[in-house]
Amino acid sequence: MVMEMKKVIQEKVEKEMQEIKSRMQKCYYSKSGLNEAEKYIKGLMSRAERKNGWQMSEILGESTPYRMQQFIGRGRWSADELRDVLQKYVKEKFQDESAVLVVDETGFLKQGKMSAGVQRQYSGTAGRIENCQIGVFMNYAVNDKFCCIDRKLYIPRQWTEDKERCSKAGIPEEYQFRTKTQMALEMIKRAYENGLLFEWVAGDSVYGADSRIQKYLEEKDKRYMFAVSGKEYVWIGLRQYSVKEIKGQLDEEKWVKISTGNGTKGEKIYEWQYTEVNCSIENHRKYLIFRRSLTDNSQIRGYIAYGSCETKIEEFVKTAGIRWTIEMNFAEMKGETWLDQYEVRSYDGCHKHITLSCLAHAFLTVLREQFENLTDMSVTYENKMEDFKKRENQSCNKQKRKYVI
Repeated sequence: MVMEMKKVIQEKVEKEMQEIKSRMQKCYYSKSGLNEAEKYIKGLMSRAERKNGWQMSEILGESTPYRMQQFIGRGRWSADELRDVLQKYVKEKFQDESAVLVVDETGFLKQGKMSAGVQRQYSGTAGRIENCQIGVFMNYAVNDKFCCIDRKLYIPRQWTEDKERCSKAGIPEEYQFRTKTQMALEMIKRAYENGLLFEWVAGDSVYGADSRIQKYLEEKDKRYMFAVSGKEYVWIGLRQYSVKEIKGQLDEEKWVKISTGNGTKGEKIYEWQYTEVNCSIENHRKYLIFRRSLTDNSQIRGYIAYGSCETKIEEFVKTAGIRWTIEMNFAEMKGETWLDQYEVRSYDGCHKHITLSCLAHAFLTVLREQFENLTDMSVTYENKMEDFKKRENQSCNKQKRKYVI
């Protein structure tokens, strides 16, 4: 019975992988490039201790990592086209009108100065200023399902002002400096224009400080819940107030306990209080909402929130809780599909690895939806790897030609 169940699972996993491969076909000029993409995704999901080129090539049955490095570093295929495949895959598998888009960034710690966009800058991953790259990501969350559907490396102004350095890192000559919030807005626009269903957008205070994001979402009739810092300002009536000023005038009697949902340690409950601020959109309301810790009254965080007049405070609170799915996503991708383990320095190569990592994680998310008790998909892939090696060896023996992507 157990063996039969394993066989059924392996067959379904392989069927889903072949669907992914079919979707990716338009991204590659040759069958060898498509096969290499399949191998790379399987390598990311394998049980190698580190997903460097040598260990991945060993698991995949190759004597050297050179083909894999060629595929990522110099392959003639578009990471943006693959991103579009990723979004369509997620759209068809579990999109929902109530979905939440979450924007945030994560850091990739690096040594040296040659990797695209690397410099000493603040990394939330390390919690301090480090030599690192920063990637801006957008998460798609529906209930307990979530995965990243867009990504972009942040290139600091110090880089864009040095054209020679950009050229060496493969950054396009026409690339113009973009802030993280501009990059996030581009991702939100792309999701909307591609027909991806969503109702909410959430993010931390970096994105809550950009009125352009708020204005766009209001124009598209989308609700939002962004964290804001104390230095931001809002209008109430004819006067402008800082968030810090309003925070200092909160009424102790108006705090209410509301759950943001379940976390890894059980239900997450905080105290909440809100103040209505000016809103120019008819039949809609904008609020400044505050969250306070139950164990430390000094820990108060502010949010700028927007929705229809019918939107309840509990809905805003739930969305604030969903924002944390992107943090969980980063942890899963770095642990399961090795988001931060890449050996390329070029702008294009980094995007290719990151996009394949996102696609591998979306693939696992879909499988977990099918097999709720399946927590470690890499075990299944270890079982399939021998068959995969045999198939590849047979193909190589039949056609010994120069490797072209």
